[in-house]
Amino acid sequence: MLSVPLEVNLSKRNHSGNKPDSPLMENSTSQSQKQTFLSHGSSSTTSKIKLYSHYRSSCAWRVRIALNLKEFRRLSPLGFIPVLVDGDFVICDSYAILLYLEEKYPQIPLLPVNLKKKAYNLQVANIVSSSIQPLQMIGLLKSIEEKVGLEEKLSFARHHITKGFNALEILLQKISGKYATGDQVYMADIFLAPQISNAVVRFNIDMSMYPNLKRINEAYLEVPAFQEALPERQPDAVTLDVTS
Repeated sequence: MLSVPLEVNLSKRNHSGNKPDSPLMENSTSQSQKQTFLSHGSSSTTSKIKLYSHYRSSCAWRVRIALNLKEFRRLSPLGFIPVLVDGDFVICDSYAILLYLEEKYPQIPLLPVNLKKKAYNLQVANIVSSSIQPLQMIGLLKSIEEKVGLEEKLSFARHHITKGFNALEILLQKISGKYATGDQVYMADIFLAPQISNAVVRFNIDMSMYPNLKRINEAYLEVPAFQEALPERQPDAVTLDVTS
């Protein structure tokens, strides 16, 4: 396992930034995972949390964005990533990790106070994490390819991505601002950014069919927290054929 020490100091930065899935088994552990260490806390007390990750995993990608936004950088029983280690506490599953970070480090919130906006963020996150991303996991697609062939595998993944994107596009027409649910980055954005990127890179989805998603995704590229979480900027990043 590659261990990469990274440390940053807690500082003030807002959500606007003013200061693709793994070609391996998407959620499984591998030698190219990394440990990411980021410091958090006050000047008098500093602890470290560890993120076990893979640079192309969209689930780990979500958590990297959240850690960057919040400005601090016994393993998974299923052998899945990402895994967050905070002292003697270990938690896996990106959704659970994000909610844990939200509760423990509330200074820069991932969910808005407004109840309706909060519900919209959770709705977007659930569409991605339940109706799109699990149906493009490498293990599932490999099984489909072995049974019915490459074209059927790609058709299956593209069908579920476009179905989810159609739903998201309709939803975002009502609620989006500069970002998914307004002019601040929230949890919906953390789920959307990796999913959109993977849809384009791995499955050649034409984003011109989804103008709101396309516009919002372009805005993410200007936010430092999103830039720093990009797969190609991770210490374990390698050049691989993402279509395989």
